[in-house]
Amino acid sequence: MRKGTSLVHFLGPQEAGTQVRGAPKPPRKLETQLPHRMGLKRQRLRGMEQSQGPPSPQNPNLEPPEAPGPQRSKYFLSPKAHSTRLGSEFFDQPATALARGLLGQVLVRRLSDGTELRGRIVETEAYLGPEDEAAHSRGGRQTPRNRGMFMKPGTLYVYLIYGMYFCMNISSQGDGACVLLRALEPLGGLEAMRQLRSSVRRGTAGRALRDRELCSGPSKLCQALAIDRSFDQRDLAQDEAMWLEHGSSGPTETAAVVAAARVGIGQAGEWTHKPLRFYMQGCPWVSVVDRAAERDSQADESHGAGSEPSVTK
Repeated sequence: MRKGTSLVHFLGPQEAGTQVRGAPKPPRKLETQLPHRMGLKRQRLRGMEQSQGPPSPQNPNLEPPEAPGPQRSKYFLSPKAHSTRLGSEFFDQPATALARGLLGQVLVRRLSDGTELRGRIVETEAYLGPEDEAAHSRGGRQTPRNRGMFMKPGTLYVYLIYGMYFCMNISSQGDGACVLLRALEPLGGLEAMRQLRSSVRRGTAGRALRDRELCSGPSKLCQALAIDRSFDQRDLAQDEAMWLEHGSSGPTETAAVVAAARVGIGQAGEWTHKPLRFYMQGCPWVSVVDRAAERDSQADESHGAGSEPSVTK
């Protein structure tokens, strides 16, 4: 070793282990003589800090990657954003066709606190307008009470019966024609439905309602969904608190449709017995089962008869 030359000059600062006291500062050019792998390591570390490293005192300008936000169910979006929401064109059909077409569709009711109640329609009744002696519009009569029946298809007609119960109808094609919703299969918000029903029902205090009792009747479903006269004349295709969605595949899509006489119709002549009530056969959520009508429906199917019942005079 030459005089005045330190061990560092020969081994490099890393291999020498400790710097020799009094040794001159190594030339800058020796940095380039570091092992190639050390240079690559520095490059990798520098790249990580600049691209994806977390914030640190040495790199204060870096921000952590944005965490993904919570995914919201489609059922809690605005009803206008629902791709499955049924629009005005769906309701623009004759009452009998609409009554059948409503079976299997899902009625959605959004309460003021954001809770959504959902039920699949399983039973309906058609009212054909002025010619129908059982309709509120029979003879073409129009009053402030039944005005919704004469408004555009999809308009709600909600009325009070017995001074305490509400029934909800949906207007169809034809002046004074509409469809009464008679029963739903509860799909969502059942506990809220139970509370709403319990707050207004009489004579059964202390007994919890079974699921099949929640919406098995026109007034029951109005109670379960908190529907009152404030919904009268609303547009079901545009309303923010209630709308109709296309039903997903389920048992109701494959069940036979029964056409039976409407319930509670009296003093309406031959219209009392016309088969204008439609329900899903075998469905436990239906309000009233008509065994004779079911046998007739099965006989018609076995003989290849058409599915549309005759309602002419």
